[in-house]
Amino acid sequence: MLVLSRKKNESIVINHDITVVVVEIRGDKVRLGVEAPKDVPVHRKEVYDAIHGLNEQKDKKAEQEQQKPPLGLYREESGSPPAAPAAEGSVEEG
Repeated sequence: MLVLSRKKNESIVINHDITVVVVEIRGDKVRLGVEAPKDVPVHRKEVYDAIHGLNEQKDKKAEQEQQKPPLGLYREESGSPPAAPAAEGSVEEG
């Protein structure tokens, strides 16, 4: 991790197109301004974690859905495969 010291109104530049400016220092809080291209998402860490936590849950659900057998292969209520159809020419007792 790179650690930098900055004063109010000083900034750092990331990758030529992102600028982080120290806007205000008040007690133990620092207000930062971030200038970035519109296609670069900028989030507070807790928001980022929440977004990606939801996305991970969606990914897991989608993964589980893909692993389920196609409908019609098993009866959902019993979890067992359907009865095999009677062979041609056989006589069913009734």
